[in-house]
Amino acid sequence: MQRYFTDVPINENNMVTITGEDAHHMIQVMRMSPDDQVYVVVEKMTYTMKIIEGTSKEVLLKVVEQQSNSNEMPIEVSIVCGLPKGDKLELITQKATELGMHTLYPFEAKRSIVKWNKEKNEKKLVRLQKIAKEAAEQSHRSKIPTIHSPINLNELLEISKRYDVKFVADEEDAKQEQRKKFAEQLKKVYDKKSILIVFGPEGGLDRSEVQVLLENDFQPISLGPRILRTETAPLYALAAISYEYE
Repeated sequence: MQRYFTDVPINENNMVTITGEDAHHMIQVMRMSPDDQVYVVVEKMTYTMKIIEGTSKEVLLKVVEQQSNSNEMPIEVSIVCGLPKGDKLELITQKATELGMHTLYPFEAKRSIVKWNKEKNEKKLVRLQKIAKEAAEQSHRSKIPTIHSPINLNELLEISKRYDVKFVADEEDAKQEQRKKFAEQLKKVYDKKSILIVFGPEGGLDRSEVQVLLENDFQPISLGPRILRTETAPLYALAAISYEYE
């Protein structure tokens, strides 16, 4: 069944109205009609709903039942990703959402070739959030990850204070014979509720950035002996966390 998200609360008659692109998708793309059922996520709760009536601009739905199961990761995992080239950030947004990411922070790292112009790239942020929404619907999530505007190192340090566990993917650690195995580190944080992981852009993090992070309670992690691309590393880490926790 198709899944949709809405910010509109369910009314006293156990009904909700969906408008805009989602209404168009139901009626024009999926060719749905009255009595067809869909999943609708309202305030992080998932409901099976039946279409009462609708047009391509507005669809009225009635609650059939509330779903009790959750497809969310049992621990909140947020990704800090050094700004990559091209459309790699779109790929990371889409696939990391499917893998359970909670929040994405693009990071203006020293080695980031891409420079983010906040005024010109506002549309890019809207597009990334739309990609996250569509990926959350496709993967049957009950939450759409939040995609933030790019942050600098000082902002990253401030944000990191909110998290129980902080990791930084360090290429230098991966080159050592005695690497800090990610699986072993994950086994030590089962009692924690949130994880923040920092990944560098193409060329990796600058050593001065890594040093600052280590001085602020970040733990270095190795994602194996091979050096992964900037768009591959976050997905590898999320898959490893999912395997360990789910």
